[in-house]
Amino acid sequence: MATDRSALSRRERQIMDAIYLLGEATAQDVLEQIADPPGYSAVRALLRILETKGHVRHRQDGPRYVYHPTVPRERARDSALRQVVRTFFDGSAGAAAAALLDLSRDDLTDQELAQLEALVERARKEGR
Repeated sequence: MATDRSALSRRERQIMDAIYLLGEATAQDVLEQIADPPGYSAVRALLRILETKGHVRHRQDGPRYVYHPTVPRERARDSALRQVVRTFFDGSAGAAAAALLDLSRDDLTDQELAQLEALVERARKEGR
């Protein structure tokens, strides 16, 4: 469960996205991945904060610190999604799903719609 200690700012999320994309990264690697990046010192400071929060660890490679995520992306995604559902949808997964469907209704393929229908049907069966 996400706590205030583990909640990420917009910049911290950008940095985590870069690290997940690369698998591991130095501060310079992160800078190269972020659109409109902050300065190098700011990225280093944010990496230290992310390490304090427990999202990344580092190893030393010569003079550089190489950072890697401590939590698999899927688990981090699930935690972030739970936080969004709690914050913006009063804990209602159904309301969150409805909002997502409304936002993307024109972009969903027939295959994606069939997958969603199957998930709804499975939820109905397992809920009884």
